[in-house]
Amino acid sequence: MYLTAVKQNWISAIKFSSFKIKMITGLLLLAAFFTGFPYFFQYIQKRDGHTINDVVLNTITTANVSIPLFITIWCMGVYMGIKAIEQPRQLLLFLWAFLFLSAFRITCIWLVALNPPPGLIPLSDPIANSFYGKTFITKDLFYSGHTATIFLIFLCLETKPQKIAALIATVIVGSLVLVQHIHYTVDVIAAPVFAYLCFYIGGKITAGVNLELQKVEIK
Repeated sequence: MYLTAVKQNWISAIKFSSFKIKMITGLLLLAAFFTGFPYFFQYIQKRDGHTINDVVLNTITTANVSIPLFITIWCMGVYMGIKAIEQPRQLLLFLWAFLFLSAFRITCIWLVALNPPPGLIPLSDPIANSFYGKTFITKDLFYSGHTATIFLIFLCLETKPQKIAALIATVIVGSLVLVQHIHYTVDVIAAPVFAYLCFYIGGKITAGVNLELQKVEIK
């Protein structure tokens, strides 16, 4: 029954030309972002920036928490992927919101040149690090992409238990990147704000087709 419902949802979705156009356009833009990421991040890693005297960060003892960070991030990522496969409209919404999240983050990193926090311990995340190029990147700071992405997942999920789990994960990720001194406090605080803005814009772009998909969706 589950697989039948998923299959029917996709059959219904691809009948809408607006869904196909926005999905294909979004995937092409995502591919362009992923292609350009290594060049951009290698560029920003070479430039000098400002070091923030972070009062909060100064009180936190640095520790390597890469494993719990990796587990939390990718468990939520896989779960969001499952929900997106089940419901094409959720995939479309997350896709477009994530595109704007990436665009805003690139813009912010380019405009706000920062040096990494003192005591930074590189994050061991072979999946995410593969998008950065050969050199490990430490200056992709404002704002926190990990925190923003998990909060975006929170916004895109629909049921109360799902949202509670994603919100807890957001708090965990935001806290752990500070423990590992991967980000400044302002990077983490700003992340949900940008995530919400991108969710709002993505929702506006996909509102029409997603309303139609919701009418024919099998849950």
